[in-house]
Amino acid sequence: MKKLFLLTLVTGLFLSLSSSAQQDKSKRPSPPAKVSKTLASGAEISVDYSQPSLKGRALSALAPVGKVWRTGANEATVFETSKDVKIEGKTLPAGKYGLYTIPGDDEWTIIFNKSWKQWGTVYKDSEDALRVNVKAGKSSENTEVFTFDITDNGNVSMMWADTKVVFKVQ
Repeated sequence: MKKLFLLTLVTGLFLSLSSSAQQDKSKRPSPPAKVSKTLASGAEISVDYSQPSLKGRALSALAPVGKVWRTGANEATVFETSKDVKIEGKTLPAGKYGLYTIPGDDEWTIIFNKSWKQWGTVYKDSEDALRVNVKAGKSSENTEVFTFDITDNGNVSMMWADTKVVFKVQ
């Protein structure tokens, strides 16, 4: 009887832990989002990320100028392409990449890192597959929740606060 009680107790504990490990990510303060597009070249590209909110904070407090930022929240933001593409004219092979950025006042560095299945704050520059620099612009609207968008012509936009950063994928 004691063995049966102990087995029931251990099984219940295991099931409880396993269900909490598979939490509903949509209930997080920075919920998941995904955008995707098929380009004219036939390449399918997508960005899978989490959306932090400003909540009265300055953008520079969340994405500090001159420092590598995880470009979202929670797990690493994942940029995926089904075929080799050109990012701002530079070749990126087909695959999945961790997408990081280095914010600047006038220019941002977009980083495609070979390590993608990890927590977003884990970053090693030795794993970089590609880096490109793009101009940062001002958005006509203030965006409370960090948002990605992909246009039909392959412009990938990141919008947050009054900042808009765009990189071209072909």
